[in-house]
Amino acid sequence: MSNTRTRSLLAAGIAILIAGSAGTVVAAQAAPPAPASDHHEVNTALADDFNAVDRNTNWQLTSKLKLNFPTYHTEGIAFSDDHIFLSAVQIIEPTQKYPTPQGGYDRTPGKGIGHLFVMDKSGNLQKDITLGEGDMYHPGGIDFDGTNVWVPVAQYRPDSSAIIYRVDASTLDVHKQFEVKDHFGGIVMDKRTGHLVGNTWGSRRFAEWDLEGEQVATWENPNFFIDYQDCQYVPNSKMLCGGVTNLPQTPAAGGAGSTYELGGMAMLDLTSHQVTRDVPFQKWSTAGHVATRNPFKMTADGGHLTMKVAPDNGDEGNGTEILTYEATVTPPAS
Repeated sequence: MSNTRTRSLLAAGIAILIAGSAGTVVAAQAAPPAPASDHHEVNTALADDFNAVDRNTNWQLTSKLKLNFPTYHTEGIAFSDDHIFLSAVQIIEPTQKYPTPQGGYDRTPGKGIGHLFVMDKSGNLQKDITLGEGDMYHPGGIDFDGTNVWVPVAQYRPDSSAIIYRVDASTLDVHKQFEVKDHFGGIVMDKRTGHLVGNTWGSRRFAEWDLEGEQVATWENPNFFIDYQDCQYVPNSKMLCGGVTNLPQTPAAGGAGSTYELGGMAMLDLTSHQVTRDVPFQKWSTAGHVATRNPFKMTADGGHLTMKVAPDNGDEGNGTEILTYEATVTPPAS
């Protein structure tokens, strides 16, 4: 064999070894796995069907799933193939309003424990994952991107701080993704961009981050209809939220200082940052709360919508029940 050929073979072998070593290092240092790209998702059924929902849509309560473990104050819900995930906050010491703001806060931090309950599809508790650090103990609305469950855990007061967690829906491993300034009480993963979008206290402002926590955009909520409590991603680059607001009640109906809960749902466009449709929802839980008060998720199948909510806390009414509402709609012609 000639020296030239020998040198060529050695060079090729070294190149292969170097390439293999580089691949191993990259894999070890790779960023968190992103969900499947939204570019390949063509199912716009949920967006299309929700555009047909109005105040006259006939929603029927079709089932109640009673949860037989302490659920505290429920916040967000998500569904994977194998699990139901429910976030909740356990209050140990309630916050107290200051007479005047102190250190940029309007109230004390209080004390509590953040929970992410993992259940089977029958509602049986499989695991209780504790989330949070220090004054950040309040989990908010959550989102499942097909691989991970995203959970914001914030201080229980506005203009504060939060941790964004990523929980592997299969292994249930918990990863602290990054921290952010301000109270963020809800989050979704935008599969088109691979970015996260969160909403602040009362959903008055939105922020968008990459997976390293670098803020790439922020905008004010153009809508004052309700405060969003729990949201989900909808192809393509939309965000569907359920929520509630407490409005003054006429004294003749409820007495001085009384309020009533107005529930509703809203679709937001994550590209234009506009609300494209919002609809009130006045169905009530066993404890008398409007159904969209806290955990909320919706699916669509051929003009048939299914909504799952869990408005009651563990110490209210019959305890926390996952309620299923269904409706049939006729999507607008495309």
